[in-house]
Amino acid sequence: MAVPARTCGASRPGPARTAFLWHDRGPRPGPGAGRRVARPPRPLSLLLPPLLLLPLLAAPGASAYSFPQQHTMQHWARRLEQEIDGVMRIFGGVQQLREIYKDNRNLFEVQENEPQKLVEKVAGDIESLLDRKVQALKRLADAAENFQKAHRWQDNIKEEDIIYYDAKADAELDDPESEDVEKGSKASTLRLDFIEDSNFKNKVNYSYTAVQIPTDIYKGSTVILNELNWTEALENVFIENRRQDPTLLWQVFGSATGVTRYYPATPWRAPKKIDLYDVRRRPWYIQGASSPKDMVIIVDVSGSVSGLTLKLMKTSVCEMLDTLSDDDYVNVASFNEKAQPVSCFTHLVQANVRNKKVFKEAVQGMVAKGTTGYKAGFEYAFDQLQNSNITRANCNKMIMMFTDGGEDRVQDVFEKYNWPNRTVRVFTFSVGQHNYDVTPLQWMACANKGYYFEIPSIGAIRINTQEYLDVLGRPMVLAGKEAKQVQWTNVYEDALGLGLVVTGTLPVFNLTQDGPGEKKNQLILGVMGIDVALNDIKRLTPNYTLGANGYVFAIDLNGYVLLHPNLKPQTTNFREPVTLDFLDAELEDENKEEIRRSMIDGNKGHKQIRTLVKSLDERYIDEVMRNYTWVPIRSTNYSLGLVLPPYSTFYLQANLSDQILQVKYFEFLLPSSFESEGHVFIAPREYCKDLNASDNNTEFLKNFIELMEKVTPDSKQCNNFLLHNLILDTGITQQLVERVWRDQDLNTYSLLAVFAATDGGITRVFPNKAAEDWTENPEPFNASFYRRSLDNHGYVFKPPHQDALLRPLELENDTVGILVSTAVELSLGGRTLRPAVVGVKLDLEAWAEKFKVLASNRTHQDQPQKCGPSSHCEMDCDVNNEDLLCVLIDDGGFLVLSNQNHQWDQVGRFFSEVDANLMLALYNNSFYTRKESYDYQAACAPQPPGNLGAAPRGIFVPTIADFLNLAWWTSAAAWSLFQQLLYGLIYHSWFQAEPAEAEGNPEVRESSCVMKQTQYYFGSVNASYNAIIDCGNCSRLFHAQRLTNTNLLFVVAEKPLCSQCEAGRLLQKETHCILPAPPPAPPPAPRPLLAAASLTPHPCPADGPEQCELVQRPRYRRGPHICFDYNATEDTSDCGRGASFPPSLGVLVSLQLLLLLGLPPRPQPQVHAHASRRL
Repeated sequence: MAVPARTCGASRPGPARTAFLWHDRGPRPGPGAGRRVARPPRPLSLLLPPLLLLPLLAAPGASAYSFPQQHTMQHWARRLEQEIDGVMRIFGGVQQLREIYKDNRNLFEVQENEPQKLVEKVAGDIESLLDRKVQALKRLADAAENFQKAHRWQDNIKEEDIIYYDAKADAELDDPESEDVEKGSKASTLRLDFIEDSNFKNKVNYSYTAVQIPTDIYKGSTVILNELNWTEALENVFIENRRQDPTLLWQVFGSATGVTRYYPATPWRAPKKIDLYDVRRRPWYIQGASSPKDMVIIVDVSGSVSGLTLKLMKTSVCEMLDTLSDDDYVNVASFNEKAQPVSCFTHLVQANVRNKKVFKEAVQGMVAKGTTGYKAGFEYAFDQLQNSNITRANCNKMIMMFTDGGEDRVQDVFEKYNWPNRTVRVFTFSVGQHNYDVTPLQWMACANKGYYFEIPSIGAIRINTQEYLDVLGRPMVLAGKEAKQVQWTNVYEDALGLGLVVTGTLPVFNLTQDGPGEKKNQLILGVMGIDVALNDIKRLTPNYTLGANGYVFAIDLNGYVLLHPNLKPQTTNFREPVTLDFLDAELEDENKEEIRRSMIDGNKGHKQIRTLVKSLDERYIDEVMRNYTWVPIRSTNYSLGLVLPPYSTFYLQANLSDQILQVKYFEFLLPSSFESEGHVFIAPREYCKDLNASDNNTEFLKNFIELMEKVTPDSKQCNNFLLHNLILDTGITQQLVERVWRDQDLNTYSLLAVFAATDGGITRVFPNKAAEDWTENPEPFNASFYRRSLDNHGYVFKPPHQDALLRPLELENDTVGILVSTAVELSLGGRTLRPAVVGVKLDLEAWAEKFKVLASNRTHQDQPQKCGPSSHCEMDCDVNNEDLLCVLIDDGGFLVLSNQNHQWDQVGRFFSEVDANLMLALYNNSFYTRKESYDYQAACAPQPPGNLGAAPRGIFVPTIADFLNLAWWTSAAAWSLFQQLLYGLIYHSWFQAEPAEAEGNPEVRESSCVMKQTQYYFGSVNASYNAIIDCGNCSRLFHAQRLTNTNLLFVVAEKPLCSQCEAGRLLQKETHCILPAPPPAPPPAPRPLLAAASLTPHPCPADGPEQCELVQRPRYRRGPHICFDYNATEDTSDCGRGASFPPSLGVLVSLQLLLLLGLPPRPQPQVHAHASRRL
């Protein structure tokens, strides 16, 4: 074995920094002498610790090069550190910018952010905002009850007697096949003019209200016409409310009959296909119409349930789940002789979006077999409701049973579990067409304060799965004023285009009596709602005084965020609220769990914690210090929090009273100054009310300059704080150009640009031509390099972002650069703050050449020296680049520089995509730590469907060819299926196919999904480290060392010789994990149920967090503090009804002739309102 080799040639240079000037930037050839060969296998007994083994290994050959020793590589690391530090000291201008701030100390003041005062002020402002909406709500609810009480019911009322603006009329008139076109435009429908209103993001008319009636409700029915008649009087109250509070947005009354009257009037945003909007299924209506619920759904899956009847049950269960909110708890079970849960949930779980999707997917797997056993089903349900060892709503308790019929009344079960107090309501649903006696089902419901419904066909599902809310509303109505409490909803998407909103809700009660001396009416009339846009609440929070990494957030009693910078849903579903838990909006840890619990409990608090945060581009993880302060928002269910980094305790406030100085600094914003002073990007902030926004920064700057020529920075229409700080930072960064940048030759150090960005919103890039390749966000607070520089000490390298699926970088004209930035920290009178970030942009190709020389055994004056035939030399990154891999990797695991020319176009890629084996070794040796999290706001595109489809998936519908096929008629389910099909055809055509996304924006084809994110950050190893990657015949030596004062890891390794050395690849990119998509809502009238387009999961290593495991450790939450589930005066005699739909003999005969002749049915028009519809 050869003795450890020494470095050939001249002695190693001292620590003095040396500049390496490269003018020829072409590839630098390295000698190929002394290439390594594969080593023979080594017995395990001879394996030595890496630190002992490294000096002993040398590659055989005439010219013997050995792997560099540890002190050699440490020397290279020091040279790299010195070179980086020297360049940043000369060109970054950190010290010079500090001096400039101190020289201009008279132009600004240092203000302090006092977290407790700040958060209390914002909470008070939000409380005042919401209180104004509450007062408007109460006026509306009181007026509605009085109007309805004074209204005289009219049995003979006609459509022509009611004049109103039908919000869907314009859309129906545009449809040549619509009902109104066929009949001629109704005289009772107003035609209005509208004006564009930026507050509503819509065209509105402030003189009228608009009415929306669900598609499956006949707008000419007596009930609807009477409803329109008395609600017309609300129009004046709406208008008066707006006069008192001009900031009011949508004011809405959602009626229990399905009518929606809203103000101001605007045309309905109907989808291109069928409009399934029904106010009674909206999150805000459901929350306002009843108290929280504990619900157990049991489904009869005995053999008597025919094929299509079971399909109707499955769809009914899915629709029932959609009537539940996050305040409710639910479980679903199937039963025959035995009962069992349909999913992995063994107890009641919160009815949140993810849990409901699990149920909806599981329900589709139910199979009918065995005999009916009501006793098993009810005993299971009662046991679920009596389980007190779990989190639940602890308010309304109910059992919903879906069956095709049976004779057993299971009275003994009710006597055992529910009588005499009848604390659990029982709702029974007779599903499908059959001849069973429904009396037992009616008795069950009536004997247990519930209701009996019939669902003979798919057209009856929506209405009959939501009317149970009227029964639950009885105790609320009977409680009177005690129940008149405003509730604020979760965040959800406004149906009229307002964006994300919360809604204050107040129930409206029926105050009439059936006659003199009769009992008080116990029906809920509907729910009154007033929207508050999240953007209006955000305006009450500090915008720019908290710094780039400070922010305000708010959560509700469920722990869901109302405000948070990470609340950015990619898709929104009108049928579901936007529910993002605080612990999912941030990276979860024990401290944040404690903060969340305290906020939900309505406490005040303050806590400084060390936590992990994701970078804005979600590529990096930083460990940072944060101060959390929180207080409750009184009179609401919300709690407000403030997050501040320690360096944001203080901020600068410009004081430019000298107008001459204002003009001087302003001139440096003019494009005419850019050639000499560098290009200026200004943050697109709302500096003045009349400033036109633009996504193009050049255009935005032009608009800004034009406005500033008309107004002064002290104008009342402008934000003086923002304007003064912007102008001050313009002058300060110009002085940096004058003192540092202008006299320096950037080419000397192979720099493409130098730059400075400030809290005031200025980003100055020098020279001007470098702005052409500047791709960073002009808003510093939204720039990843800016925010990371504030959170990290030293120099932060940011290579260009590359995706593994995209083509490599194109190294042309030396335009590809690597950003290096660092924060400027000021200390003024003992107060520390970081008001700016400065940096340079390195020329990738030139610095890659420089990197090779710095990590070599020579200085820039030395020529490469080769090993003689009788000597042993250490390899280096320049001479031996064919044998030795040398790289700089950043703290996220992304390649920054390499001595391999062919890897230069891979700079910016996750290093595992470049050298999977080496990256895995770095991870296994704790140089990197992995952090996995899930993005619940992601959007995934559906796969192209194999065949066109519509409505609830998975239900087979026979074609005409099937009808004429004798073999098909012999199947066991044919007659039952044919019976259902005939029934549906009698009541409007099933032969229209509607897309699954009928409700909501038809242009949006994406669906929500879970995105698994994996990031890497530096682990606990800080020292220099040597190791062996042992792969049998192909072991590799490597050395890794952190570069001081940077976010870089310097790695030197032998290049792999054999493919056997390849190992598992670490993944950094996001992977799609599709949540099961729910069956779409059924159409308002019966129609064929065809296979719908669905989302197919992309391959991913984990399908998101296992929901079945998560419910075993539910997060802390609190339900609403009020509950109305019992009233001794409740009248339960109205407990159910059957449905009578007399078939049409003519349609039956026509259909039979059609089938016999084998003629295809005539194409039907799109679904529209029919006069034969019933309420």
